[in-house]
Amino acid sequence: MKLQEENIPLTIDEIFIVESLNLNFKTILELGCGTAAMTQKIATNGHTREVIACDVDEIQHKKNLELDIKNIKFLLCGAQKLPIKDESIDFVFMFKSFHHVPKEYMNDALSEIKRVLKPRGMLYISEPLHMGKQNELVAMFHNEEEVRKDAFECIKDFVENEEMKLFKEFFFQTPITYKSFDDFVKRQMHNTYNEISVSDELKQKVNDKYNEFGGKELTLLKPFRVDILQKNR
Repeated sequence: MKLQEENIPLTIDEIFIVESLNLNFKTILELGCGTAAMTQKIATNGHTREVIACDVDEIQHKKNLELDIKNIKFLLCGAQKLPIKDESIDFVFMFKSFHHVPKEYMNDALSEIKRVLKPRGMLYISEPLHMGKQNELVAMFHNEEEVRKDAFECIKDFVENEEMKLFKEFFFQTPITYKSFDDFVKRQMHNTYNEISVSDELKQKVNDKYNEFGGKELTLLKPFRVDILQKNR
């Protein structure tokens, strides 16, 4: 296993990777679902899918409950303590969320995931890489380099301790387009989970860097690592 890959040939929207998996007739758990954008795609693509989506953000959880989609059940909980029966889940997904789990709870979260997975069940974790122009901009006001390293090391240790086996590891990048710097600010600085305060001086520095990369409407590539783990028994 490796933390990152410098040369990434695959550029794709992550939903196409997810839909290459066999999710029909499956019970699916998503942890750290956020706005439930990916949750809804998984639930409404294919057929005969039951989705449980969890998040710790109370504000976003209330918004998600208003979606009222038949085959999605929203829960307010953290990954380290899941109100879910043993061996009841076929697939667990964590999209850009494992590094948000507090370091002291990361191993507990993986143990909980292992507990709720059926034998031979799969865990899919995608994590953003600390590299590239998109990351350079965001890291100016919200640097996640250390927590992403902590997340990787925890996953790596879990595999090396033979708690679950590494089924596959690969890297991809996905394009993200901002209509303007104001759009970047809205989407990256005003997230409820960020809990950051950006001074006018820092905001101007970020704006200057945004303009260095092209300014106005800007498309950047965001790189990710995916680790797919499988429960042995």
